[in-house]
Amino acid sequence: MAEKPSKNEEEYFARRDAELLRQQREAARKAQTEAERRSHHMKCPKCGYDLITGEWHGIQVDQCTHCHGVWFDKGEVETLLQHESGIINRVFRTVMRGVTGAKVPDA
Repeated sequence: MAEKPSKNEEEYFARRDAELLRQQREAARKAQTEAERRSHHMKCPKCGYDLITGEWHGIQVDQCTHCHGVWFDKGEVETLLQHESGIINRVFRTVMRGVTGAKVPDA
């Protein structure tokens, strides 16, 4: 004849089940977060198409394969401004002032 589990056994299995459920939920949350990150990685912020990477004066520039927008990572425009001169330099400096409010010295 089967014995009824003791109160301690019931508590043990309840704690174990709760811990397993917590671990499964955490693993599912991490997998969902990673899938979300991968779905945006190297995608155009404007239209969502793929970005390709090219090099311009030693700086990696991302360009959209659809809308042909050009995207810079943090610090890349500042690096470019140190090497460029002429109209492109003036345009980027004006954009940097307008977008970020950064105090970008004139060349």
